[in-house]
Amino acid sequence: MTASSPAVPSGTGRRLLRHLNPGPYGWQTTAATVLALLVALALSSALIAITGGSPAASVQALFQGSMADWTAWTSTLLYMAPLLLVAVGACVSARSGLFNIGQEGQVLIGALAAAWVGLRLAITGPVLLVVMLAAAALAAGAWAGLSSLMYRLRGVNVVVSTMLMTFVAQQVVAYAVNMPWLLQESRVGNAPVSPQSNPLPPSGLLGSFGEYPDLQINGGLILAVVAAVLVAVAITRTPWGFRLTMLGRNPLAAKHAGVRVNALGGAALAISGALAGLAGAVLLASPVGVNRLQPGIAMNIGWDGLLVALVARNRPLAAMPVALLFGVLRSGGGFLAATGVPSFLVDVVKALLVLAFVAPPVVVALVRRRRSSDRTAGSRREATPVAEEAIA
Repeated sequence: MTASSPAVPSGTGRRLLRHLNPGPYGWQTTAATVLALLVALALSSALIAITGGSPAASVQALFQGSMADWTAWTSTLLYMAPLLLVAVGACVSARSGLFNIGQEGQVLIGALAAAWVGLRLAITGPVLLVVMLAAAALAAGAWAGLSSLMYRLRGVNVVVSTMLMTFVAQQVVAYAVNMPWLLQESRVGNAPVSPQSNPLPPSGLLGSFGEYPDLQINGGLILAVVAAVLVAVAITRTPWGFRLTMLGRNPLAAKHAGVRVNALGGAALAISGALAGLAGAVLLASPVGVNRLQPGIAMNIGWDGLLVALVARNRPLAAMPVALLFGVLRSGGGFLAATGVPSFLVDVVKALLVLAFVAPPVVVALVRRRRSSDRTAGSRREATPVAEEAIA
């Protein structure tokens, strides 16, 4: 090879260059995403100003509640853990082509199973926590598996069934905490008490590393990060992940390649539900809640976790920083009331951020498709006179 001849990169080098150089449409997507984020932030500021609040004071309150000190960071990370677990599960089901949107109900079922084990089984020591987590994952996985079963036996749409099963789960949990023989709190006298269970025993709680007022890392966050890494490796580095991706891209080709389509899709949906169930157990056993089963224990974590996966474009590792961002919004959202901003504006801000991340790739793809079709139509128009002359 002469000094003037260009070096030819190896196979790994070529893949790296393709990754670092996304092409014109990759840069267009990045630029459109940045522009959409700026628009989202401008709209959020305008909405806060319209409602009588101060955008600068709102940002300050959000910072104080989520990142100002170690206590705020501890609260943010507590919310990040269940959000990340739900998002990782959503990534698994979406990779298989089955869209599970019933995570809110699966979170409730996981919390219900964990509460029953923690309060009813005579288990002591750390084994109790392990059994609680396992019961939450199995119960929520089986709950999500019902939707797969309905799809296979009766052709019920998975999106519809998982969403409707959420409302059933809400009624099941409400029933459980209102029945003395099931999980209703033991009451003294006839004093009115909101429906809930008894508190979990100390051995059923997730421990934390660190002490107040320093940063505290709860065991739920470690569980969530480990789950995200394991799922990312399984999807990208194992035959199972390859078959899962093949199923999501082209089910017919996957079937011809020998993939057991029904079994693999059902397993992906069950894993998605199991991870959402673990999020429910984390909500129950970590300091983010009151360590009691309550009808509202899910706190819309299932819906927000689904949004995290959507913003991360169904990539488990990318879901970690996105879950952290949503944890910041949740932890700091409570401080906005002090500035006169309605708390529901936090949900509006989250919705705008989701649109800012999701809409640009779709818009760029539509523009690209339109330009491609225009070029094809133009080439056909140019070829028509030539063909007519040849015939003449």
